[in-house]
Amino acid sequence: MSPQLITETSLGEYFQHSVDDALKHLGVGAASETAHYLVNLLTTFLHTEHLYERTDEGLAFKPLAMHYACAVEETSLEGRNRALQRLGDIALFIAGVFSGSLNRKLVDVDYYIAMGGSAYAHLSETSGGGMWLRALRGVFGELADNFVIFVDVLGEVSEQSRMSSNVDIMRLYELWLRTGSERAARKLRQLGIEPHAGATLVEH
Repeated sequence: MSPQLITETSLGEYFQHSVDDALKHLGVGAASETAHYLVNLLTTFLHTEHLYERTDEGLAFKPLAMHYACAVEETSLEGRNRALQRLGDIALFIAGVFSGSLNRKLVDVDYYIAMGGSAYAHLSETSGGGMWLRALRGVFGELADNFVIFVDVLGEVSEQSRMSSNVDIMRLYELWLRTGSERAARKLRQLGIEPHAGATLVEH
């Protein structure tokens, strides 16, 4: 991929190419809507504040069991569905991008696969719900039925972009924007992304 400016759009394009290449390399057939969902998932979790929860002590990772508990405790259907979507998204992202780290912990990747797949399955089978759920019901069904396959797809993207290593593109992106680090800029160029002085973070 040729060098490009770091913007929200270019990151979406970067992950679009990465997901398309991973699907092709693994021989996976996926609906275009599902592939687009994966791209949005990767782009969203580029910002660590979207992956972690804000606490009095700062950002912290919320265990899947707590996400599930929040979904169960939600009194509204909309709130429950949104909580289950977040559970599924986080489980898919972590299982795909950081499976190597999970294998070294007490909670392994199988747990994330089971929790995430169940969350997406529930969303695909839920009647009613908002327009967003009706629009994504087919996507959630495909993610639920082929959760392990899509974990592999994100794993392929992670490996090709070295997302889970010390040159994690997501962390490098935020580091460069916040500090102007020359080392981060150099690493980004090695990944085919040209830093641009006009780029800004959504959150200040």
